[in-house]
Amino acid sequence: MRHANRRARRAGAALAAVLTWAGLLTGCTSHGGGIGGMFGKPPAPEDVIRVVPDDGSKDVRADQRLLVRVPSGRLESVKVVESQDAQDIQVPGHISEDGLRWQPDDPKLALAAKYTVDAVALDGQGRRSARHTTFTTYVPDERFIGYVTPENRSVVGTGMIVSLQFNREIDNRAAVEHAIHVTARPAVEIRPHWFGKDRLDFRPENYWAPGTQVTVDLRLRDVEGARGVYGIQYKTFSFTVGRSQVSLVDAARHTMEVRRDGVLMATVPITAGSPQHTTYNGKMVVMEMLEVTRMNSRTVGFGGEYDIPDVPHALRLTDSGTFVHGNYWAPEAPGHVNISHGCVGLRDVKGGGADTPAGWFFDRSLIGDVVEVVHSNDKKVAPDNGLGGWNMGWKEWKAGS
Repeated sequence: MRHANRRARRAGAALAAVLTWAGLLTGCTSHGGGIGGMFGKPPAPEDVIRVVPDDGSKDVRADQRLLVRVPSGRLESVKVVESQDAQDIQVPGHISEDGLRWQPDDPKLALAAKYTVDAVALDGQGRRSARHTTFTTYVPDERFIGYVTPENRSVVGTGMIVSLQFNREIDNRAAVEHAIHVTARPAVEIRPHWFGKDRLDFRPENYWAPGTQVTVDLRLRDVEGARGVYGIQYKTFSFTVGRSQVSLVDAARHTMEVRRDGVLMATVPITAGSPQHTTYNGKMVVMEMLEVTRMNSRTVGFGGEYDIPDVPHALRLTDSGTFVHGNYWAPEAPGHVNISHGCVGLRDVKGGGADTPAGWFFDRSLIGDVVEVVHSNDKKVAPDNGLGGWNMGWKEWKAGS
């Protein structure tokens, strides 16, 4: 799914009937496409699970209510996370006795924060559905804030890139850049790169060494980012680089080689993008991991080709909607034929199985792991599509500061 939120996982007539496998909330796509399939016309996600504030809302006031509800059926689970200054806090709340509503225990929202809502529900006919939404709260007009990836004290894969997404365009980029310091132990050269006026990423020349401790110092308080607009953050956070896991997807051979610290752990059958909806080539980084999610073609610019309410084991690779995810609707495709709308699919079962290839890969993955695609009839993924900065040469990367 490409944001503005942004980027899955018999032969003969039977295969043609199953067709393609789905894009996500924000898609599964290389060209705004997804991974589709023909599943009739299930209700739209916003009709099954209704979230207030609306998905993608900005400048939400602190006194606006936060509510998740279903018109019929029942909510199975709701997880709401408040992100601020690279720290994620789960918002306490409760589902009503009738299962129709979830509300936070404290109705007041935090300012200058990003909220993520993940809900799973059964509709009135017993069909399970999942919804993933985000919104950001109000930042005073004379202030700016940078939303930071990864979160504080996290353990990440070797491909993690430190990324700051600013809530306002930064005109005085030199002053803001100089107020952010990213250091590593053991020491390695780390350089920044601007993507437009509202995003600043940091990385070393090569992937981080396992065990590296990375510290990010934000000294943005009272730094003038634009005329009359000043930073409010004065914060230090850190993360640890775990083991190295790099997976190589060969779209032509329908395989994915998973290597841990350089040693081949497994070769997994996959299905990649069809000739009409190819998968991006290049290096992509796991940005988000979802046990189950909904994939809908309309969210990535298609018509109503597919709407799969319960895609299991979904790992987001790009903003535009490329995912590695489980595929239970075309189990014979992985290893034999490419049928997706741009994602990488692994065999799975409905509901997600721990002993399936998709479950095995999901359980061994971290945010920050690298998935590289080769031999796809497509261009290389853009460096600003997700955490795709590894697709830019070091000389060009350094020139972007």
